[in-house]
Amino acid sequence: MSLLSLSCPVTFLSCPEFINWFMATKFIIGVMGPGETATPRENELAFELGKAIAREGWITLSGGRAFGVMNAVMEGAVLQGGLTIGVLPGDDEQGSSPHAAIKIVTGMGGARNLINVLSSHVLVVCGMAAGTASEVALAIKADKRIIMLDPDDVSEEFFRKIGSYKVSVAKTVKEAVSMIKNFLSVYG
Repeated sequence: MSLLSLSCPVTFLSCPEFINWFMATKFIIGVMGPGETATPRENELAFELGKAIAREGWITLSGGRAFGVMNAVMEGAVLQGGLTIGVLPGDDEQGSSPHAAIKIVTGMGGARNLINVLSSHVLVVCGMAAGTASEVALAIKADKRIIMLDPDDVSEEFFRKIGSYKVSVAKTVKEAVSMIKNFLSVYG
């Protein structure tokens, strides 16, 4: 079930279907990746991943900004009726993705990356940039499971070296979703 398939009209909070859907949806999948420097391929993967996360009934969390992987993953999730959370670096919603249903304004700048990591049950990484690298490093320290989706060789080698068993690699969205299911069944 997705938000789009609910039969209750306007007031979700008083809708029993919404309450049941929301309570059953307990896993948050964090999707991390570049903003301004994201490639078209990374954005495409993130968009497809967002759709897949929503189809599974999971919640999509990202950095919440209106560009790059953050925007693409939330757009895909919303198109499939999924719930999205954007954890914003600034002290207001300026520059936030229109696809973020829940916008958490932190005023923390890049330090908000720790919130992204600790709030996610599993992290999926689409592409690499400085902020993304910090999120992966924080996830390794927090003993989170990380899936790198079609990573470049340098990033894969580096993070597998420092993260060992915590870092897995998926070549496709379908493979990433399978890994997420496995992690959630063991560690969720």
